[in-house]
Amino acid sequence: MATVTLKSFTGLRQSSTEQTNFVSHVPSSLSLPQRRSSLRVTASRATPKLSNRKLRVAVIGGGPAGGAAAETLAQGGIETILIERKMDNCKPCGGAIPLCMVGEFNLPLDIIDRRVTKMKMISPSNIAVDIGRTLKEHEYIGMVRREVLDAYLRERAEKSGATVINGLFLKMDHPENWDSPYTLHYTEYDGKTGATGTKKTMEVDAVIGADGANSRVAKSIDAGDYDYAIAFQERIRIPDEKMTYYEDLAEMYVGDDVSPDFYGWVFPKCDHVAVGTGTVTHKGDIKKFQLATRNRAKDKILGGKIIRVEAHPIPEHPRPRRLSKRVALVGDAAGYVTKCSGEGIYFAAKSGRMCAEAIVEGSQNGKKMIDEGDLRKYLEKWDKTYLPTYRVLDVLQKVFYRSNPAREAFVEMCADEYVQKMTFDSYLYKRVAPGSPLEDIKLAVNTIGSLVRANALRREIEKLSV
Repeated sequence: MATVTLKSFTGLRQSSTEQTNFVSHVPSSLSLPQRRSSLRVTASRATPKLSNRKLRVAVIGGGPAGGAAAETLAQGGIETILIERKMDNCKPCGGAIPLCMVGEFNLPLDIIDRRVTKMKMISPSNIAVDIGRTLKEHEYIGMVRREVLDAYLRERAEKSGATVINGLFLKMDHPENWDSPYTLHYTEYDGKTGATGTKKTMEVDAVIGADGANSRVAKSIDAGDYDYAIAFQERIRIPDEKMTYYEDLAEMYVGDDVSPDFYGWVFPKCDHVAVGTGTVTHKGDIKKFQLATRNRAKDKILGGKIIRVEAHPIPEHPRPRRLSKRVALVGDAAGYVTKCSGEGIYFAAKSGRMCAEAIVEGSQNGKKMIDEGDLRKYLEKWDKTYLPTYRVLDVLQKVFYRSNPAREAFVEMCADEYVQKMTFDSYLYKRVAPGSPLEDIKLAVNTIGSLVRANALRREIEKLSV
C-alpha cells in the first residue's frame, strides 16, 4: 500500500479561538469595538500612464485561481507571467465543480470525468438518504481531476498570451517607492539544469498570490495565519462492475469515525474513485479517519487497488490580510474554502478572475500603473457577492457537525425535497437561494424535531451500552 508523510505547514495555525473578519486588514492598535465601527477611506492617487510598455503582473501558482487570473490578465492587455512549481500537480481534492462553472469558464465537457446526478448522504448509523430528486434534466455536479483541469486553464492562459514558467517562487523584494517594481526571486526548471534549476529574478508591477494554503506570497506581505484542515485522499481503481455503481453517483459519509468535524467522501473519476476525508481538530488521527471511510464503503470498493495517496492543507477561513499595496491573494492563498462542504475550486477560479478584472480595469488595459485602491475593488466585490454563502455554511457546520446525533438529524433533514432543492440551487449556481417563508417555517420545525429524535436515540444507545 502506498504511504504518505504528513508535514507541518508554515504560515498556518492548527487552531484558534479568534474570529476572523472578512476584511483585508485592520490596524492592530484598534480595539475590537473600534474595528467594527471605524470606516477607512483610501483615496486613490492619479496613477501615471506607462510609457513604451504594458503593465507587468506576475501570477504565482498555476491552479484554478492562477490559471483564471492569468488568462483574464493576458486577454486584457497585461504583460502576464505565470509561475507554477509543479505542472503535473495532483492536489488531493474531491474535484467537484458546480454547473455554473462549466458555463462561466467555458469548460469543455471532455475534461469532466463524471456528471453526478445522484448523491447518497450516509449517517453515522449508516442510514442512507438519496439526494438529487429535484435536479432538472440538464443539471449535474461535475467531477474533475485537478491535474487535468489545472493544466487546461494554464494552457488556455498561455494561448491568450501569458508566459508560463515552470518554477518555484522563493521571495520578493518590495519596492522603495509606490510605483517602483517588485523584484521576484525564483528557481526556473527548464529540463536542462536538472532538479536544482536556475536561480533567476524578474521585475513586475503587481503580484497575484495564487500559490495555495501554504502561500509564500501571503508570507511576504505578512498576511497572517489561519486555521486549516488536513485533507487526505486515496485514488482507488475498482473493478468495472463496481465502477458502474458510481457512474453518476457520489457518496458522503458523516460520523465521528470518519471525521469529528468534516465528512468522508467517495467521488467517481474517469477510471477510479477518490476516497477521502479531512479534519481541523484531530490532524494526527487523519489516517485512522481515512481507514474508517474506506471501511464504511468497503462493500462497494472491494477488490480495489490504491493507485495514489495524497494529502494537503485546506484553509478554514480567509486570512486576516488579503491585500497589500500592489499584491493581492486569491484562492486557497486567500483562504477561500467554504465551511461544511469544503468547496474551493469554483471560488478559487472566480477570485482569480475577479482580481485580474480589477487590474485590467484599473490599468486601462495595461496602459496605467495601478495602486491598492484598484485592487481593493476586487475585495469589495468578492465580499459582497460571496460573504452570505460563507456565513450560511459556517452556521450549518457548527450546528450539524458537532456530534453524531446532530449528524443523524442532518441526514434526516436531507431527505426533504425542499432542503434538496434549496441546497442544489445554492450549490449549482453559487447563490443563497431565496426560499418560501412557509416552507422555511416547516423546515425549522422539522429540523428541531430531527435534533430531538436524534438526541433521544443517543440516550437509548447509551443505556444499552452501560
